[in-house]
Amino acid sequence: MVYLPMMMTVRVFLLVVLFVSSTKFELKDVSAATMNSKSETDRASLLALKDGITANAQGILNSWNDSSSDFCHWKGVICGRRHRRVISLELPRSGLIGWISPSIGNLTFLRSIDLSNNSFYGSIPQEIGQLSQLQYLLLSHNSLGGDIPSNLSHCSQLRGLYLDMNNLEGKIPKEITTLSKLVEFTVASNNLSGGIPHSIGNMSSLQQMSMAYNNLEGSIPYSIAQLRSLIYFSIAVNKFYGTVPAMIYNISSLKLLSLTLNRLHGELPQDVGIALPNLIYLLLGGNNFYGTIPKSLSNASRLQQLDLDTNNFVGQVPSSLGSLPSLQLLNLETNRLGSGKAGDLNFITSLTNCRTLKGLGLDENLLGGVLPDSVSNLSINLNIFLLGTNQIHGNILSSIVNLTKLSKLGLENNLFTGSIPSSLGKLQNLEGLLLHGNRLTGEIPPSLGNISLLNVLELSYNHLEGPIPSTLGQCKHLLKLILFKNNLNGSIPKQVLTGLSSLSIVKLDVFMNSLTGPLPLEVGNLKNLWYLDVSQNKFNGEIPITLGSCMSLKFLYLDHNFFEREIPMNLKALEGLSELDLSRNNLSGSIPKYLQSFPLEYLNLSFNNLEGEVPNGGIFRNSSVVFVGGNKKLCGGIIELHLPKCNTKRSMKRERSFHLKILIAIIFSVVGCFFLFLLVWTSCPMMRRAKKTLSSACSTDEFNMIKLSYEDLFKATNGFSETNLIGSGSFGCVYKGVLGQDETIVTVKVLNLQQRGAPKSFKVECNH
Repeated sequence: MVYLPMMMTVRVFLLVVLFVSSTKFELKDVSAATMNSKSETDRASLLALKDGITANAQGILNSWNDSSSDFCHWKGVICGRRHRRVISLELPRSGLIGWISPSIGNLTFLRSIDLSNNSFYGSIPQEIGQLSQLQYLLLSHNSLGGDIPSNLSHCSQLRGLYLDMNNLEGKIPKEITTLSKLVEFTVASNNLSGGIPHSIGNMSSLQQMSMAYNNLEGSIPYSIAQLRSLIYFSIAVNKFYGTVPAMIYNISSLKLLSLTLNRLHGELPQDVGIALPNLIYLLLGGNNFYGTIPKSLSNASRLQQLDLDTNNFVGQVPSSLGSLPSLQLLNLETNRLGSGKAGDLNFITSLTNCRTLKGLGLDENLLGGVLPDSVSNLSINLNIFLLGTNQIHGNILSSIVNLTKLSKLGLENNLFTGSIPSSLGKLQNLEGLLLHGNRLTGEIPPSLGNISLLNVLELSYNHLEGPIPSTLGQCKHLLKLILFKNNLNGSIPKQVLTGLSSLSIVKLDVFMNSLTGPLPLEVGNLKNLWYLDVSQNKFNGEIPITLGSCMSLKFLYLDHNFFEREIPMNLKALEGLSELDLSRNNLSGSIPKYLQSFPLEYLNLSFNNLEGEVPNGGIFRNSSVVFVGGNKKLCGGIIELHLPKCNTKRSMKRERSFHLKILIAIIFSVVGCFFLFLLVWTSCPMMRRAKKTLSSACSTDEFNMIKLSYEDLFKATNGFSETNLIGSGSFGCVYKGVLGQDETIVTVKVLNLQQRGAPKSFKVECNH
């Protein structure tokens, strides 16, 4: 009785086990089929993504093809371990060009997309909003445009959203602020407009937010103060205005606060260094902040960069800044710091404690006094030292050469006197030396030619004298040589022009000195020269034809010198010339017609010896930017130039014809007068006596007519002079003449045939 039921139980159990087992097999088959189907969807989506890519220069996607069965081994594709689904696309810096296919939205297991540093264009597909598991979206450094898709808010797991360095436009979608897990959000360097959504405070996990380099505007929302985990906050280079909400200065986690180049104003809290003890970067330049620099900044002991330039800060620079051991950059330029008196630069001594200091910008303030000797004890790492446009006086310290790593030294527009220390030639890393706008005297030290890396040398607006050192030709990297408004003399050394690399110097300015001699032909070596000003010197000779080789020239000023001869035809190659001034020289010849084709915006040819017709094309149509006065032989041009009209070819032909007619009339009159004279001479009694005297010398009794030329008569009467004039009547004049070596005296009557009755009088006299 007991046995049978037990057997039945076992059978039932076996049946149940078999049933369950068969069900598991069926479920497993269905699951596998479904998974294979999803995998095929991923494969198709990847191939569609590849189809949108037009250039694959690095061959990264060569493995993406139908013949490869396992797409999980394609380059840049990462699949999950427990299933064959794509969880990550890693294709940064792959040289890809194309658009992002909407099929990317079918990769529903994606957790990370990194397509940064490529050349994707078009818009960000809306379909990315379907990726509910997406945690990181990196599309930086592409050429994507259009709006930021608002449905990215559906990617609720997002922790990192990087859209910077694209061409995105429109507003920042307020829907984005619902991403409560977002830690890093950067949309810098786009074309975004509008303001920051006021709901930004809902992004409670946000640690990094960068919206710099856009067209954003409006005020900074107070709700940002709710982001208590914020470490990095940058809205630099936008159009934000108003004051900074005070509570932002209380986010103690902040390491970077960048508000540079906006329209913000207000004072910095005096306890800012205490409230923000973790600050590493405080960048507030290019705004309208005012007040004094808080001394408490010294409590932010990790501070590396303090940039307060181009604001309205006043007062003294706190010496407490010297307590910042990690300070690398202190930029206080373009404020109203200092009083213009002694003691303004005392804080420099405290900065000698900042042994990592690399940049010190103090230019364009009101700092007075003399440079303290402690300058030479500043950090050996100091790379940039700018003190220009202040009221500092005294000599330039020769000990400044202890700062051997200086690449830029700016002491311009101060009251420095004395000479330029020759020791500056030891600053071998110097690229820019700015000493212009002072009261420096003496000669330019030849030792400056030892600074082989020098790019810019500005010594203008001083009282320097002597020659330009030929050693400057050793500065092979020189881009700008600016020496105008000094008392320099001599010529421009050929070594300077031949030594400077044809691929370097772009600006040469020696305006208003006393330089002499011809402008060397070697100036043609400066192939990249775009600005040349040698005006108001004493240069002479011809304009160098080699200037035509400087085809990058845009600004050429040769005025107020003694250049002569014609404007060279070789200048025709300067097709990019924007301004040309050749005024007040001794140039001659005509105005070259090729100037009509130049894109000139200013042309001054006045006060030379130019002649001929002024062209009518190009810049010559605009009298407000063309100056040709003081050239007395110029004609034509547009009416506004007020020049006389030029003779046309027809009028010149008529004038030549008129002159020819006058000449013919004169010739006939002279010949007619000569023959009349002969007739009169033979009819006068005195003439007959003379004829008898002359006849006695002949061998026959026959009357012989003496042959006389007009030249003989002209000499006999001293050119029909008034001293030989015997008398005058109604029809002519009578002159006394002396013929030949025997000085035979004769009278010469010249009839005026233009007088009415003269021919009749001639006939009457002939009959006597």
